[in-house]
Amino acid sequence: MHFEAGLAVMPWSALCASQLFPLGNLGRSLWSWLVCCLIVAAVLAYRYYERYISSELHVEKLEHILAESRLNSLRMQLDPHFLFNALNTISSHVERDPKLTRCMIEHLGDLLRTSLESKDKPEVSLAEELWSLEHYLAIQRIRFGNKLRFRTEIASEVQFAQVPSFFIQPLVENAIRHGISCRAAGGTVTVKAEGVDGRLEIHVLDDGVGLPIGWSMKTSAGHGLSITSERIAGLHPNGDSRFTVHDRVEGGTVVEISLPLRVNRAESDGTKP
Repeated sequence: MHFEAGLAVMPWSALCASQLFPLGNLGRSLWSWLVCCLIVAAVLAYRYYERYISSELHVEKLEHILAESRLNSLRMQLDPHFLFNALNTISSHVERDPKLTRCMIEHLGDLLRTSLESKDKPEVSLAEELWSLEHYLAIQRIRFGNKLRFRTEIASEVQFAQVPSFFIQPLVENAIRHGISCRAAGGTVTVKAEGVDGRLEIHVLDDGVGLPIGWSMKTSAGHGLSITSERIAGLHPNGDSRFTVHDRVEGGTVVEISLPLRVNRAESDGTKP
């Protein structure tokens, strides 16, 4: 009986031990498997994140290239338009005054050279833009004489503000063609620029005949106005710019442009070569 009792006790303790060890091994196996899964998941997540960042940078690069191509396309549309008008102006003086014609051609050459030099620069300083404008105005002053007057009112703190290259010329050209040239007495074109609450406010005004009845920016804007508006919007795609055209109370037309004020410190400090 003692032997049988011993037999009855031994299987119970052996059974407990045999159950504990496999359960412990199973727990360790499950934990190791879980850790491996977490490591694999972390690696996969990191690789997915890398691919996501890479794809985002690629898309951003493509969008930047597309925006630059669109701006260059608009610029190429604008330059031939200006050249055609300038050549028409010069041709009208060939027989009447050859000496003045030669002078106009020289200014046109200087203007075209300036345009080519800035074709790869989407933005320049306001001072540089106004300096380029002088060549165009020289041609128009020869054509209109004392009938064309031009003034600038530029605040000192915005002289080196960054602006779209070659964008004031088509606005001044539009003011002369559609406002000043229609008046026998001529008129005045004024360019104003100042900084207001961190923004660059530019006004191109004339005291000409004003806008036609029913004129609107969407349906009636000329070639130069529409392309200039698109270029400005393209350089500030987040709606951070404003371009409006309307009649002045005093008579004539005003083009108002609002841009973020960004000053080229190298130029303003006189350190630019």
